[in-house]
Amino acid sequence: MPSLRVHRATDDLAREVAARIKRGGLVLLGFAIIGFGILIAPLPGPGGIPVIVVGLMVVLRNSFKARRQFARLNRAYPKTLYPIRRLLRREPEVVSLFYLQTLRVERLLLPKRMRWVKALRRRFRRRAVAA
Repeated sequence: MPSLRVHRATDDLAREVAARIKRGGLVLLGFAIIGFGILIAPLPGPGGIPVIVVGLMVVLRNSFKARRQFARLNRAYPKTLYPIRRLLRREPEVVSLFYLQTLRVERLLLPKRMRWVKALRRRFRRRAVAA
């Protein structure tokens, strides 16, 4: 049985307005999450960085201007924004990203003779192959 409801242009307008309000609300929520992350960043532990990344994800998914600005920054500083881009994927590889960032920080801070992350990974691989 066909629907008795007639398609009206006002329905499309109402949907568009509702979508814009929803998108604007999500952008404001994302900025609030980023602000909260900045507030808790000085506390011990990595608490602020993941919160800021989540807020950035919400803003970038809902704001065309923010996405365009992020693309510009990405072209200017690709190595710096690489971890954030990996976390913004649909299925982010958090463990591998954490490992790569640990190697990067270790390389920046420690001399070669004091680095231990690669050696630890080799030990785990040997045990996995032996088992």
